[in-house]
Amino acid sequence: MSGHGQSFPMTARRGAALSGTAEVPGDKSISHRAMILGALAVGETRVTGLLEGQDVLDTARAMEAFGATVTRHGPGDWSVRGVGTGGFAEPADVIDCGNSGTGVRLIMGAMATTPITATFTGDASLRKRPMGRVTDPLALFGARAFGRAGGRLPMTVVGAADPVPVRYRLPVASAQVKSAVLLAGLNAPGETVVIEPEATRDHTERMLRGFGAHLAVEDGPEGRIITLTGQPELVAQSVAVPRDPSSAAFPVAAALIVPGSDILVPGVSQNPTRNGLFTTLVEMGADITFENPREEGGEPVADLRVRASALTGVEVPPDRAASMIDEYPVLSAIAALAEGPTVMRGVKELRVKESDRIDAMARGLEANGVTIEEGEDWFIVHGLGPDGVPGGATVASRLDHRIAMAFLVLGLAARAPVTVDDGSPIATSFPVFEPLMQGLGAGISRGAA
Repeated sequence: MSGHGQSFPMTARRGAALSGTAEVPGDKSISHRAMILGALAVGETRVTGLLEGQDVLDTARAMEAFGATVTRHGPGDWSVRGVGTGGFAEPADVIDCGNSGTGVRLIMGAMATTPITATFTGDASLRKRPMGRVTDPLALFGARAFGRAGGRLPMTVVGAADPVPVRYRLPVASAQVKSAVLLAGLNAPGETVVIEPEATRDHTERMLRGFGAHLAVEDGPEGRIITLTGQPELVAQSVAVPRDPSSAAFPVAAALIVPGSDILVPGVSQNPTRNGLFTTLVEMGADITFENPREEGGEPVADLRVRASALTGVEVPPDRAASMIDEYPVLSAIAALAEGPTVMRGVKELRVKESDRIDAMARGLEANGVTIEEGEDWFIVHGLGPDGVPGGATVASRLDHRIAMAFLVLGLAARAPVTVDDGSPIATSFPVFEPLMQGLGAGISRGAA
């Protein structure tokens, strides 16, 4: 069993050119934050375009457990009646966050400065992921955490009865840790300051301002300095969730590597802290045009027109990693079909995602005939050109949605079909992946080759 329901293999094989419009789901990062901030606001927050993947549904259930009222009105159309800053009630049962590292870390932050106790768990993958990177700074506020060896779930967090504001410098570039600290700072008096040496996705800052928090951002010699004034009254909002660039990456990648393809991916977030993959693909020679740029829900978006392209390997700058950390698996698949090596450095964060993504991609690509070099925080794919990947292997998805989807994309251009042993984790972030890709003409189906 996968932890996401019944497991099942999926296979991708070469076929005709892809065409049509890919309506990818709402952004997962923004969907999580809309649920959590809606629960901490006063009044009813209405969210449209919400990603209804398992990760976000688990967060919605958690907000109910803490006392918010969460209602689904239709596809992607939800409301959250909040309890106000510091208003979380103590949950009656264990909070199961499924596969979501974002969900559990942000929720821990949101409850850490309220005098309640909550116990968190997750699926087999999430229970392997380190939580100390969040619980360490939360301890500075006065919260306490008790978990398994290595700071792993299941874990009980005892919120601070008399929280104090903190000044915290991020030791690693992590939007999850930054966001957990800012959410904890909401119910602490005074000013909570987060310093990030390297900018990470800024959805939390944007959304906090939208809900009425006083938050200042400035660049200093230490990096990006974010100052939050604690104990605001957050006011319910209407949130329109833009489409997820991390999900858009998969149909975009497929269109680039399947000869003759021409697709449109509308309404994709172009937040500059999230668009590193598209910048990299253009450097590789990708034919991507960004049409109809506009703003939706406080986020810049554009329609992406993507055509099949001859790609060349590049060296991805390490300082770009934070803006595309979730896209390295699919970039690795594309790189296998480019001419020459693609070098990815400064990516050690991939070692502690849903799986060790460097190892997962390296072993899967090697099984499909691609030469790989790797180190603790770097990864090189030696591209074989547009018709050079032999394929033909079955790859372990390792309970990781992005690994599963990356290898299914690879299979669309490999010479022989590529199978992933379990496609069920895909539902955590991209529940319509299979019908969406099939609607474009992709040869993706359930079952082994």
